[in-house]
Amino acid sequence: MKTRRPAVAGRFYPATAPEIKKQLSEILDKERQFIDISLSQKEIIGAVVPHAGYMFSGYQAIHFFEILKNTNQQFDTFFIINPNHTGYGAEISLDENDSWETPFGRVDIDYDYYDLLDFSESASAHKFEHAGEVILPLLQNHLDYPFRIVPITMSRQTTDNARFIAQNIFKANALLKKKICLIASSDFSHFVHPGEGRELDRFVINEILKMNPAGVYKEVKDRDISVCGFGPIMTLMEYAKLVSENPQARILKIGHSGEVMPSSEVVDYVSILIYNEA
Repeated sequence: MKTRRPAVAGRFYPATAPEIKKQLSEILDKERQFIDISLSQKEIIGAVVPHAGYMFSGYQAIHFFEILKNTNQQFDTFFIINPNHTGYGAEISLDENDSWETPFGRVDIDYDYYDLLDFSESASAHKFEHAGEVILPLLQNHLDYPFRIVPITMSRQTTDNARFIAQNIFKANALLKKKICLIASSDFSHFVHPGEGRELDRFVINEILKMNPAGVYKEVKDRDISVCGFGPIMTLMEYAKLVSENPQARILKIGHSGEVMPSSEVVDYVSILIYNEA
């Protein structure tokens, strides 16, 4: 069995399971009163989740994972879709490993989907990439049932590629009929003044709330907004429109790195739940 070893354990998140649990518990203690657990009653399609170090973005990310923990839905497979920061691999890349390892242990990749997805496979695209890896310990920490993952990197983030990935996943799952959840891994504006970042991010967030993938792309490109995972976000939105006649987006938490380490140049983090409103 080929296993992807953790690349950023001890950097983006602690190196041992007890330390991860301790850090996330401390974050939860601060955020618990602000988490809208009633959203766990919604039919979850997926979420936009940040991928920075837990000490910075955990305060936003934990909102979704607590909702996920409290839902009655139980997912077979999580598609973790993230931008490719390293440049390795194809425009869209699956991993070639059989499993991913974190300090919590191994999680198998769901190869049931591989023959049904028209994507390239590249271990190098995932080997050093942090944006997918940081999601997995959060899943392992919060869920008490077994699940598998399908990690996908995007190095060319276009509306066409987002639609292509969403349609592939939709068609594959029409055959497999599993309970799946899509996680779009993305941070928002990078290294800007907090006020500027909040203003720029709002243009993108407004389009997400309208479930308008083309609008997300236009705002990012026209205004040169440094949302690093806008492709995964568009993919999640496109998928949501395929599986729901009335997909909705709800902001869970907005923040930035300056709230943890004061600075005039911060990175913004936003968590957003995508669900079906029956």
